[in-house]
Amino acid sequence: MNIENLKAQSEAILNKELTLEEKLQNICDYLKEEISYYDWVGFYFKNGDKEELKLAQFAGEPTEHTIIPFGKGICGQVAVSNKNLVVQDVSEQDNYISCGWKVKSEIVIPIFVDGENIGQIDIDSHTINPFSKKDEELLEFICEKVSFFLQKTS
Repeated sequence: MNIENLKAQSEAILNKELTLEEKLQNICDYLKEEISYYDWVGFYFKNGDKEELKLAQFAGEPTEHTIIPFGKGICGQVAVSNKNLVVQDVSEQDNYISCGWKVKSEIVIPIFVDGENIGQIDIDSHTINPFSKKDEELLEFICEKVSFFLQKTS
């Protein structure tokens, strides 16, 4: 994984003259295509004033988990903890919402705007133990850039 190249390409996607939704979709498509063990890539955002997340753009198989209550599953836990969560083997996680039998691991990184957790990027992998510090670094970088564009458009 050439993290610097992935960062540069991701930033280039986000700097294109597109709607925010198009940028997010392009990021999902790009990451899923470029990183072999990223089998599902998606963004969830806080659903208005509700204590839940709503699925936005994603790449991969459709999921029935379009709404996730705060505290439930990996994504819901990140909505409450405001911290990165890397689960190398989802079978060892008590509070896990299964998105399909193929999913073996998951990484979720929060997106902050003005110090508030407003969403996250969620990656599912069909491989056990695929994620490294480089994945966290890349996804944190992308979340910071997405935050910048969210602040500009709000």
